[in-house]
Amino acid sequence: MRSRPWIFVPLVLAALAALPVIVKSEYLLGILSVCFIYGIWAASWDFMSGLTGRENFGHALFIGAGAYTSAFLNARFALNPWWGLPAGAAMAVLLALVIGFPTLRLRGPYFALAMLAAATIMQRLTLIFWQYSGGEEGIPGLDPLLNSKIGIYYLCLAALVLTTAALLLLARSHGGLLLRGIRGDEAACQAAGIDVTFYKIAALVVSAACAGMGGVLYAHYQEAVTPDVFSVALSISIIIMVYVGGIGTIYGPAVGAILLALLPELLRGLGQYRLWAYSVVLIFILFFAPGGLVAPLWRRAVGLAR
Repeated sequence: MRSRPWIFVPLVLAALAALPVIVKSEYLLGILSVCFIYGIWAASWDFMSGLTGRENFGHALFIGAGAYTSAFLNARFALNPWWGLPAGAAMAVLLALVIGFPTLRLRGPYFALAMLAAATIMQRLTLIFWQYSGGEEGIPGLDPLLNSKIGIYYLCLAALVLTTAALLLLARSHGGLLLRGIRGDEAACQAAGIDVTFYKIAALVVSAACAGMGGVLYAHYQEAVTPDVFSVALSISIIIMVYVGGIGTIYGPAVGAILLALLPELLRGLGQYRLWAYSVVLIFILFFAPGGLVAPLWRRAVGLAR
C-alpha cells in the first residue's frame, strides 16, 4: 500500500518516453525539452537553497557560466559541443567556490546579495567585452548536441531524471540530513562540531554543477547564447518555480518548473491576455498553496495509500 503512489512515477516516465512516438509535433517536443531544462535548474537551486535555507538570488550566474563556456569553446575553438558539459560544469563550480568561500561563512543576506550582484556583473561584462562575447547578440551558430529534435528531447528528459534522482539521493543521505539541520538551527550544528561552512559550500558546488550543465543543454538547444542567461528575471523565475513545486523536496521544484514553463504555451490561445492569465494563476497558487502545489499533493497521495 505504501508503494502504490510510486507506481505513477514509472508510468509518467513511460508516457513521456512514448510521447515522441505518439505526437509528431517537433514544436511540442522542443517546448517540452526546454521545460525539462527548467526542471534541472529548479531542482539544482532547491538542493542548495531549499535544504540549507540560504537563498540564492543569482542562480542564473551558474546557468550563464555553463552556457557561455560551452558556446565559447564551440564557436571559437570548434570544440565538440559534448565537451561543453564538463567544461561548463567546471566553470560554474569555480564561480561557486570563489563566491561561496567568503560569503557562506557569514550570516545574514550576504550570500544572496553576492550572488545577485555576481550575476548582474557577469551580464554587464558580456556587453563590455563584446569582442569576445558577441555583446547583445551573443554567440550564435552553435552546434547542436544531437541533430534531431527527438534525440534532444530524450537527452533533456534523461538529464532531468538523472539529475533529480541524484539530488534526491544526496538530499536523503547523511550529508543531506546535515544540510536540513543547518537550515533548522545552524548554531546548534556548529556547537555539535559540524563543519557547517564545508557542507554549505559542498551543496553550492553540486547545485552549480547541475545548473551549469543545464545551461550547456539550453545553449546548444537554442544554438545560440545571449546575455539573458545571466538575467535576474531568470533567477527569479526559477525561485518562483521552486516555491510552486514545494521548496526543500527536489522533485517538487522539478515538476513545478515543467508545469510553469509549459503554462504560457497552454494559455497561448488567450492572445494578449495570456500574461494576465498567467499572473492570476501564479498568484492564486502562491496565495492558496504557500507550501507549494506539487509536493503537498504527492504527500497527500502517499498518505491516502497508507
